[in-house]
Amino acid sequence: MGTVFWVSLAVSLIFVIWGVVAPTQQMSVMSAGLNRITRDFGWAYLVLPLVLLVFLIVLAFSRFGRVRLGSDDDRPEFATHTWIAMILCAVMGIGLVSYGIAEPVSHMWDPPHGLAEPGTPQAAVVAMQYSFYDWGLHAWAIFAAFGLAIGYSMYRKKRPGLVSALFRPLLGRHADGPLGKAIDVFTVFATLFGTTTSLGLGALQIDNGLNRLLGTPTGTNTQVIVVIVVTVLFSLSAATGLKRGIRYTSEVNLSIASVLFLFVLFLGPTSFLVSLFLESVGRYGNEFLLMSLRGPAFGDVAWLQRWTYFMMAWWVSWGAFVGVFLARISRGRTIRQFVLVVLGMPSIAFFTWFAVFGGAAIELDMNHGTDIASATAADINSAFYATLAEFPLPVLTTALVVILAVLFFVSGADANTYVLGMITTHGSETPRTPILLLWGAMTGALAVILLLSGGLSALQQTVIVASAPFVIVIVGVVMSFWRDLREDPAAVRAPAEPIAATDPTGSVATTASADPDADPDLEGSERS
Repeated sequence: MGTVFWVSLAVSLIFVIWGVVAPTQQMSVMSAGLNRITRDFGWAYLVLPLVLLVFLIVLAFSRFGRVRLGSDDDRPEFATHTWIAMILCAVMGIGLVSYGIAEPVSHMWDPPHGLAEPGTPQAAVVAMQYSFYDWGLHAWAIFAAFGLAIGYSMYRKKRPGLVSALFRPLLGRHADGPLGKAIDVFTVFATLFGTTTSLGLGALQIDNGLNRLLGTPTGTNTQVIVVIVVTVLFSLSAATGLKRGIRYTSEVNLSIASVLFLFVLFLGPTSFLVSLFLESVGRYGNEFLLMSLRGPAFGDVAWLQRWTYFMMAWWVSWGAFVGVFLARISRGRTIRQFVLVVLGMPSIAFFTWFAVFGGAAIELDMNHGTDIASATAADINSAFYATLAEFPLPVLTTALVVILAVLFFVSGADANTYVLGMITTHGSETPRTPILLLWGAMTGALAVILLLSGGLSALQQTVIVASAPFVIVIVGVVMSFWRDLREDPAAVRAPAEPIAATDPTGSVATTASADPDADPDLEGSERS
């Protein structure tokens, strides 16, 4: 433990104490910060993901695509299906439950930027289009860029797993001094509040589900109890290690999610759902650039704060956490494999999930006289349960959603606790159990403070404010990564030439390995 650990811990404790002593003042400051950031710098949340997306696609299909995250003879640690399950479930899983129905239904009756009349078929397509925007390629571009950079730094350049270490090509020795430590502290702060937001959302979702199943009272008291219980669970899971707790929880999550998905797809209006999915994907692709850069020039700031700015800020704040986690599970993958899978698979999964569940709710409201939209407007966490109540076996499916929310909650926070422990222990890939438990407790405490202070609104405000400085950090990370990559011997050699492997000292050793992309390692290998 060093400076980064103690400073990060002190800053986090100060925020907790501030929330206990003066919660109203804390939220007032957060609200003022939110308005200033979104008014003056909201455009950065639109431009950054798009630039990163273009950068990644160009990188994947260039000569750099064959470079491995590791030495040239490294092969994947996890089988491909396990790798994908961990990516999907340990990263944004709780969002599938919290927003999978709530966002499309909300957009249906309050269309983005006035692009359609509320409640019309056109509004349904626009609702899906903007849900895809918030949860698809733009979000995963942020994660993938960070994951590539840190995976390359850790496994190919043999640097410690610290964000500051990524800046060595730009800052030189200053990356290991006070400036580098400040970068690591910013990383911890942004990561902590990004995950705290997820914890809060998960607590709200579980609270609503328990009320429907068991009749428990809803409200802050129940949500606090949920946070405490789940904090204990994910802290213990994190202490079991990456290959046990996170891996098995992710695989169980994916199985339950698949059962629910197929249940609604085949018992719901299947033809309608497929048609809505196809038309929405078409509109998403056709208006991709315009949608990506549509800002508040005509007074849509409030809507953008609730949705686009909040979502993009959330993904920025998760950049380091998800990036470190993706890097940790992707050693041995080539840049091309990493980019195509990390951008493609989760986006497809989220698009189909939103189309099936959100589309089912929209079809029920349009054609069957239900009012899921009103239930969602009153309580965004009721959307999923209100929709499943219109299908057979509502008690069973509600129970599955609660279990899914808990497991998503545990696996995501589990991975986050591991990353916080790693960043604050000089990049150790095996943080000590007391460190993991401490960060688990801190994450839970912050979630409780924000829930007591203002619920969902407090969570949204705080994540946007906390993520703002990290936009600059992500830009620096990408610039440093690009400078490193241009000098990589494996990227500049001809495909038929021997691979030049660079050791930690920078010397080059020639091996007889073939082109990395010639290996069928997308099939993966189980080495655990």
